[in-house]
Amino acid sequence: MREASFIERNKEKWILIESNLQNKLAVDPDELASNYMELTNDLAYAQTFYPKSKTRTYLNELSILAHQQLYRDQKSVDTKFLPFFTEEVPAAVWEIRKPLLYSFLIFLLAICIGFVSAVYDIDFVRLILGDSYVDMSIANIERGNPAGVYEGGSMFGSAMVITVNNVRVAFLAFVFGLFFSVGTGYILFSNGIMIGAFHQLFFKYGVMTEAMSAIWIHGTIELSVIVIAGGCGLALGNSILFPESYTRLESFKRACKTASKVLVSTVPFFIVAGFLEGYVTRFYQISFSLCLLIILLSFVVIGYYYILRPYQLAKRYGWK
Repeated sequence: MREASFIERNKEKWILIESNLQNKLAVDPDELASNYMELTNDLAYAQTFYPKSKTRTYLNELSILAHQQLYRDQKSVDTKFLPFFTEEVPAAVWEIRKPLLYSFLIFLLAICIGFVSAVYDIDFVRLILGDSYVDMSIANIERGNPAGVYEGGSMFGSAMVITVNNVRVAFLAFVFGLFFSVGTGYILFSNGIMIGAFHQLFFKYGVMTEAMSAIWIHGTIELSVIVIAGGCGLALGNSILFPESYTRLESFKRACKTASKVLVSTVPFFIVAGFLEGYVTRFYQISFSLCLLIILLSFVVIGYYYILRPYQLAKRYGWK
């Protein structure tokens, strides 16, 4: 069947389903399930015969939206919190997986540039981190406590300040995506440069392993969710630059709704990262093995929730 004929035969059905989903109209659960099955069948057909068409993209997005609505309607009001994090967020992550990958690559590139620049320019670290911070870090290294900066202040106060600051950075990375993704790119790049220079400072003094065993206790989650927030910002910017078959406004509204779900999911992780930095990191010298265990568990949780879980759902429901 030609694509035009396929569209003509099904467009009224698709428009009706999309209207019901977007306007949140009350639809019988059985009818919603039937609509979802029809959409997945149409999507499978489009993937087979029109794999690179806008029709396939449209049906893929509509199928994800229908799946989210269907899953919500299967739950009572008291249990909507759980499916949001276990179903809706992973679906949203899958939908913006390319911007998330771009965010990671930008951040990684910036870290490498920051590290290499600090190797070849002895003043680079001071330029990026400031003289007072560098001098304090060197003094801590000489005392045999390279991560001593995390011992200052009260545990609760440190956790609160750190959490608020991290949320602020993530929010800026998200909102600056409105500037055609350039603003988000700047936030990711500048923070990546700082992280790279920061690591090189400890590498230069031969305390990289000890320092990182402390810093990555909280940094594993903290930096991961900043990258995720950056991916959300890039999704916003890209929706304006590349609206595909939608108007720019409609494309932006769709991206904003999807990216916002992913951004909200990072809040609990920021709280955990703040707790670890305020209450746990300062005791890093007690047990190196415990530090590694916390770091490994953090990687596993982030990797499962933002990579493996979306992939599992995509494979189960045939998302492309």
